[in-house]
Amino acid sequence: MARVQIELPQSWLFRTRLGVRVTDVNYGGHLGNDRVLGLAHEARVRWLASCGLSEKDVGGVGLIMADAALVFRGEAFLGDELEVELGAAEIRRSGFDLVYRLTRPAGAAEIALVKTGMVCFDYAARKVARLPQGLLGCLGSVS
Repeated sequence: MARVQIELPQSWLFRTRLGVRVTDVNYGGHLGNDRVLGLAHEARVRWLASCGLSEKDVGGVGLIMADAALVFRGEAFLGDELEVELGAAEIRRSGFDLVYRLTRPAGAAEIALVKTGMVCFDYAARKVARLPQGLLGCLGSVS
């Protein structure tokens, strides 16, 4: 079976720190895969807030996640502090990809890479929408 490959962006748009909580740990005693996606979601919400946006309003429309992929590089445990870096890739007419790298600064251990495919969505009209100019500015000059 082919392994998932996530390409890192040339630069990061945003960084934040998140702690591994008891609810993030699975029966194996380490950070669960479903919780990695939750940490990526929290980082995305914080990045949008830093741009004056929210998932429900990125300039008149909202965001919806079309796909997600994650690759584990190491383990994280209860109480670990993780740095989450967020960057953009593949900006298109109505969507873009976000790439996240989770590392444990203590020891510089890379924990996981995540990619989410985001699509602009008009919730009132229930249809895909064009990428608003304000969000485009927050995404930087990625092509």
